[in-house]
Amino acid sequence: MSVYRIYVEKKPEFAVEAASLIGGIKSALGLENLKSLRVINRYDAEGLSIDDFKLAVPVVFSEPAVDVTYDHLPELASDEFVFAVEYLPGQFDQRADSCSQCISLLTGGKRPAVKSARIYIVKGNLSEEELAEIKGYMINPIESREATLETFETLDVKYDIPTEVETVEGFIYSTDDELKEMLGSMGLAMDFDDIKFCQAYFRDTEKRNPTITEIRMIDTYWSDHCRHTTFSTIIDDVDIKADYIAATYADYIKTRKNLYEGRTDKPITLMDLAVIGAKTLKKQGLLNDLDESEEINACSVKIKVDVDGVDEDWLLMFKNETHNHPTEIEPFGGAATCLGGAIRDPLSGRSYVYQAMRVTGAGNPLVPVEDTITGKLPQRKIVVGAANGYSSYGNQIGLATGHVSELYHPGYVAKRMEIGAVVGAAPASNVRRERPTADDVVILLGGKTGRDGCGGATGSSKSHTLESLTSCGAEVQKGNAPEERKLQRLFRNPEVTRMIKRCNDFGAGGVSVAIGELTDGLVINLDAVPKKYDGLDGTELAISESQERMAVVIAKSDVEKFMAEAAKENLEATLVARVTDEPRLKMNWNGVQIVDLSREFLNSNGAEKHTTVSVDTPVMGNEDAGEDTPDRWEAMISNLNICSQKGLVERFDSTIGAGTVLMPYGGKYQNTPTQAMAAKIPVLKGETNTASIMGWGFNPYLSSQSPYHGAISAVVESVAKVVATGGTYEHCWLTFQEYFERTQNNPTRWGKPFAALLGAYKAQLELSCGSIGGKDSMSGTFEEIDVPPTLVSFAVSTAKTNNIVSQEFKRINSEVIYIKPEYDENNVVNFESLRNVFKRVEKLIAEGKVRSCWAVSFGGVSEAVAKMGFGNKIGFRFTSTVAPQDLFRPCYGGFVIELAEGVETDEKVIGITTKEYTIATDRYTIDMNKLENLWANKLEPVFPAKIEEPDYTPKTYSYKAETRVAPAIKVSKPKVLIPVFPGTNCEYDTARAFEKAGAEADIFVVRNLNAQMIEDSVKEMEKKINESQIVMLPGGFSGGDEPDGSGKFIVSFLRNPRLTDAIHNLLKNRDGLMLGICNGFQALIKLGLVPYGEIVDMRDDSPTLTFNTIARHQSKMVNTRIASNKSPWLASCEVDDVHTIAISHGEGRFVATAEEIARLAENGQIATQYVDFKGNPTLDIQCNPNTSIDAIEGITSPDGRVLGKMGHSERIGNDICKNVPGVKDQKIFENGVKYFK
Repeated sequence: MSVYRIYVEKKPEFAVEAASLIGGIKSALGLENLKSLRVINRYDAEGLSIDDFKLAVPVVFSEPAVDVTYDHLPELASDEFVFAVEYLPGQFDQRADSCSQCISLLTGGKRPAVKSARIYIVKGNLSEEELAEIKGYMINPIESREATLETFETLDVKYDIPTEVETVEGFIYSTDDELKEMLGSMGLAMDFDDIKFCQAYFRDTEKRNPTITEIRMIDTYWSDHCRHTTFSTIIDDVDIKADYIAATYADYIKTRKNLYEGRTDKPITLMDLAVIGAKTLKKQGLLNDLDESEEINACSVKIKVDVDGVDEDWLLMFKNETHNHPTEIEPFGGAATCLGGAIRDPLSGRSYVYQAMRVTGAGNPLVPVEDTITGKLPQRKIVVGAANGYSSYGNQIGLATGHVSELYHPGYVAKRMEIGAVVGAAPASNVRRERPTADDVVILLGGKTGRDGCGGATGSSKSHTLESLTSCGAEVQKGNAPEERKLQRLFRNPEVTRMIKRCNDFGAGGVSVAIGELTDGLVINLDAVPKKYDGLDGTELAISESQERMAVVIAKSDVEKFMAEAAKENLEATLVARVTDEPRLKMNWNGVQIVDLSREFLNSNGAEKHTTVSVDTPVMGNEDAGEDTPDRWEAMISNLNICSQKGLVERFDSTIGAGTVLMPYGGKYQNTPTQAMAAKIPVLKGETNTASIMGWGFNPYLSSQSPYHGAISAVVESVAKVVATGGTYEHCWLTFQEYFERTQNNPTRWGKPFAALLGAYKAQLELSCGSIGGKDSMSGTFEEIDVPPTLVSFAVSTAKTNNIVSQEFKRINSEVIYIKPEYDENNVVNFESLRNVFKRVEKLIAEGKVRSCWAVSFGGVSEAVAKMGFGNKIGFRFTSTVAPQDLFRPCYGGFVIELAEGVETDEKVIGITTKEYTIATDRYTIDMNKLENLWANKLEPVFPAKIEEPDYTPKTYSYKAETRVAPAIKVSKPKVLIPVFPGTNCEYDTARAFEKAGAEADIFVVRNLNAQMIEDSVKEMEKKINESQIVMLPGGFSGGDEPDGSGKFIVSFLRNPRLTDAIHNLLKNRDGLMLGICNGFQALIKLGLVPYGEIVDMRDDSPTLTFNTIARHQSKMVNTRIASNKSPWLASCEVDDVHTIAISHGEGRFVATAEEIARLAENGQIATQYVDFKGNPTLDIQCNPNTSIDAIEGITSPDGRVLGKMGHSERIGNDICKNVPGVKDQKIFENGVKYFK
């Protein structure tokens, strides 16, 4: 068949991506001769008719209102240069994939082949060297390459089909030199001792040579990433110079004797030191809430959750994950799959993951690009790309990211730190855990297998050099969040989870580990593993780490039912393995057994490793804290590790799920950063007041001086943040992230993680908080550069939502106290004093005596009072002297607390909040506006939060309805159809809001795995529309907001003539209603349902929603004003009512012609407008997140029956977003239900 090509470019007024790119290139490369940059998307399609291709051009490939299309490249001027960029073969291309899916939805036929590329046209008097610089900045060879400008004869790739896997001939008789050569030539992560161990096993036990698959699989199985080989190395001797650290070690040895009495199989290792704290606390009866089983998915504890006033048994699960190496070499994909992997761990435990935290480490992103180490990506490109990747995945899958912090330290130039920590929960009754038995089967769920991620586990286990970085591309996976969302939905169904005996997610090691670890005896049929494309051999099928896959063990008798449930969720499910009694792992491919290994050998983790440890005496920094001057305040607030990260944080959806208790930034102006994240437990039905809290702690500079002190402080800080937020330290669980340099058989280098774990051990026992999980990464070395010794502590607790406290000052004239623990002569906190401090703070909060609370961190008391004041623009006057040491240095375990009115206290009162927006002492006064600007502007070049405001004043529209449309037939309980497309993520929140308002919500999953499923979905949805009174299009990222635009997935489906007719019948003949929020609004406007009230073809001047002018996702609370109450959806509102609403979108900028807006205004169709803090429509990016024309946030159809709006009115509830004041309930859902009564 023919290959059809189209070029698509944004019209100049909508080319925000091109403007952002040229700004970034100029800033990074300093190329003043670069005058302009054009970005054109190129699409090639095959496997469809020319008519279908032409049909897809204005619906799928482009959007007439904002795009122009060409069938050939524009002519170039003499000073213009063109180049194209495409993904490397085998990398997942979400844009092309969504194109293909959209076309099949639009036509009802099979999916065509689609290939995409980006065309860049640069203009300017540029030399060849400068053009090469631009290409080097734009093309990351790890994931993409320069593409041809020529046309294609076909998109059909002819793969060489492999038929056999080689045997490593002569392996069992190889000499030591030959084995060493094999390690290098195959790029294996195992060491010489391991390969000798393998040789002995195959020679003496199996009496044969291994296959290539077996060697690769063993290398993966025994990698540091999968089996923690560094942490499992036996420590033969320990030399500690400092007496107080040696005392902790002595206590550890004493604890070991008590715990392991009579056992000889428990050598001293880093792993033992990491887990012994929790083991000891458990023996002491202090971890009775631990949920224990043979299945290890994530940290799991038993909690009570109140649901409609009745306590239920639930499991709370949490996990931290790193993707340091992948994110270093391919920031977007590495960070995206970091979160994807973190989610799948508790998800595999059958819990619903509802909140995430991101803590990262980088070098200074403000340094010039030319200072970048050869072979490395610029820090700026890494931090921005990683932020975009992580946020893209979380935003698409529908996971609230409650807290984001990036740490800056020169050591992270060696290798980035990318941590994702997540929290999930499930009713205990949903989770079944049983040991698999013979004839049970293994089902593979979700995504297909490709070459992406082959070698990821071993790659992340290595230290790296310039040379090694050039060959890592296949190790990086590409995430597909909509696919993982399907898994989340499936695993929220108790009928499904109660069939699952055991489950494992696909991460490091692919099939070989995910399925291989499920039970001792397995026969895996690799031929059954679904493939993304042909040409994969047995080895690749065995070790590929392609994402979004899950392996479950179920009884053979449950297969049919399980497969049917997976199909309902639009998920592929394939039987790939069976359980056997024989403790061997076997894999068959192409009719041949290519893996046959004993479980005992696999579980050995390779050759036994030994080392010695030396811990030096810490040399702490200068204790002179300097003088207390206004300059010190300015330097403090401008510090990279203290300044605002708002432009980073607001990329992450923080409110999806309608359970967020604390926004990342609090106060009227949303400028006080929150120190911990808090969210309600995700109950499906009913209301709960139980919330989880997670806080983190780590200071890379302190840890660089002393890993021992750093780890203690990390634990103390994480717990303190939980306490400051309303949790209790005695009800905390910990999980650690260890990230250290390669040990290189050097006792001193070994001493760093050893000292850190000793410190963490001491803190755990002193606070009775056990670390019940963790993740270690021991490859933080690039040539001669090492990451700082890193032990990040995450503390998790639960609390009632009414007890949760935020950090922003609430009132003026409040007394502010400072409580801190004592520290000894070795700069170690006095834990008895600390426990006392924690109890005093907890008591004050429990008694309602605390308005706001800050756990003292990196910048001391000065950071606390400045940031606490920013949120509500409240100043502070010191009434007593605070020493410079306390003002500007961290005192972990200390608290700055704003007391409620009338509270008497014996604590040290340090000052009072003031109406004057200043910091005042008896010696100086500092303008807090200046401090706030310094704080806000430091990282603005990297993470912009501001843009140039359009130079006109938006109009204020007012339309007070005297009459409204009404239905001819009343319904006591209207039925609401909520379709779920791949990428939809607000269906649960929307259904809850409608059900609470008195409607019956019907969530319908649109299935599109093949043409028959599409046809069945069309028929079923047509029927459901005809049975419903309301159709609601919820928010999300249908099709990943691809290709290059939102809502196209939904639009393609609803333009099916049968569905178009059903919707027209609903609106025109049956007096029905439609509502679209965010992604749903994007679909409504691109269909024409708003503003026209019917589905029409888009014109080149149609109203639409396009990319935010800040060129990134925006997530925050905004104030919106009712401009018209004509719509039944807004019947209870008065014009000028202002509501505080959550927004989260990248394409929310409403655009229309002046004539169209005038018509809408005259007819009362402009429903809502973004307003400033005084209630006036505004173009200020802080209040109008997308700079919509005339600040328009929502519009209606001519009669008001169809409402589309960007703000998430469904994200409401008791104590939701409680640190941002305002009226949050617009009563939209109640009004929709009342319309029918």
